[in-house]
Amino acid sequence: MHIERDQELLHGLAANDDKSLETIYLENFPMIAKMVLQNNGSEDDAKDIFQEAMIVLYEKVREGGFVLSSRLKTFLYAVCRRLWLKKLQSSAFNGPIHEELEKTTAAEEALEAHLERDQQFRQMEEAMGKIGEPCKTILEEYYIHRKSMQEIAESFGYTNAENAKNQKYKCLMRLKKLFFAPYK
Repeated sequence: MHIERDQELLHGLAANDDKSLETIYLENFPMIAKMVLQNNGSEDDAKDIFQEAMIVLYEKVREGGFVLSSRLKTFLYAVCRRLWLKKLQSSAFNGPIHEELEKTTAAEEALEAHLERDQQFRQMEEAMGKIGEPCKTILEEYYIHRKSMQEIAESFGYTNAENAKNQKYKCLMRLKKLFFAPYK
């Protein structure tokens, strides 16, 4: 029964329905706030953590094929707990941590994937920042603005689309090198 209702809320969330969002918030935020407050956090920390968990949930739901294998409450709690634990670890916090904060679940795997994508996105932005011109604009024109090679050739003064294509390839190789540099 609960799972069906949770699924309905998720469908609502995917459709950007404010009522579903509000219900999810009202039913789950107090529990998250309590967990964060018991573990050296503030109300604002709890709000930040909850918002980030909702983004993870929203992404999962929008991707499609997301099956809730537990109660929505359980999923959100696990993601929030993991986020809060990460925050405590990165802020050199040394106090005691309640042990229920230590367990890991499937929800956290979803979170890990989200954080990894986030990190890759930041690295890509950084690499694009370092790549320089004309590469940056050529790649943006092609991949973001969906311009044809012919249009790019014309606006950059290449003799033909083939030359523009070669330049784009060189730019991609350069971007790839910059993107993977932190992994070496």
